[in-house]
Formats: sequence, C-alpha cells, structure tokens
Amino acid sequence: QVQLVESGGGLVQAGGSLRLACAASGRTLSDYAMHWFRQAPGKEREFVAAISGSDTSTYYRGSVRGRFTISTDNAKNTVYLQMNSLKPEDTAVYLCAASRSIETHIEYWGQGTQVTVSS
Repeated sequence: QVQLVESGGGLVQAGGSLRLACAASGRTLSDYAMHWFRQAPGKEREFVAAISGSDTSTYYRGSVRGRFTISTDNAKNTVYLQMNSLKPEDTAVYLCAASRSIETHIEYWGQGTQVTVSS
C-alpha cells in the first residue's frame, strides 16, 4: 500500500511559479512510476507529467513541456512538479499518482492540491 500526500498548491499570478510536492509512504518511491494529473472544474482529468522509477525518463503533455519539470528525491521519497510561467489555463486540482511502470494503470492516488492562476 502506498499513501500519497500532495502539498504546495496555492494562488499565483500569471507568469509566476509554484512547486508541488508529493510525499509517498508505505513503499519506496523508486519502485513506481510517478505521475501528476490535473482536473479543472467541469473538465476531464488529464495527464500532466510522469517519471519512470526504473530509469527516471520523463514525459509531459505538450502544453506544459518546457514550463513544468517533474523530479524525484528518493532520500525524501518525494516527487516534485516545478511549474514555471504559469497560465490561467493551468488552474486545476493537481493530483499525484503511482503505477508499477509508465505503461501500467494507476494504482494509487493522492487527494490533490489546488492551483489557481490569476490573470
């Protein structure tokens, strides 16, 4: 069993930055691929970024590539999402998730943290 707890959300002006953190407990984070998803009001949940546990390869949705960076700190068992040049359309609840590998289904979800970007 893996427990995931997100933090770091908040209100920021367009062009600003935030760093989200997802602390994992119960299992070693490097045993999993870690993902960030987001869900805006009235919209479907969408993939944002992922990092492989085996080789730390990273993956991004097109609209955030070059602005967001996913990384892990295995000593802290934490995955981060550094978000720069934020846009109002980035406003959403951001959720951390874990799967056995990049291709397999999500097994664990966090509760989410709200990110609001004002124009």
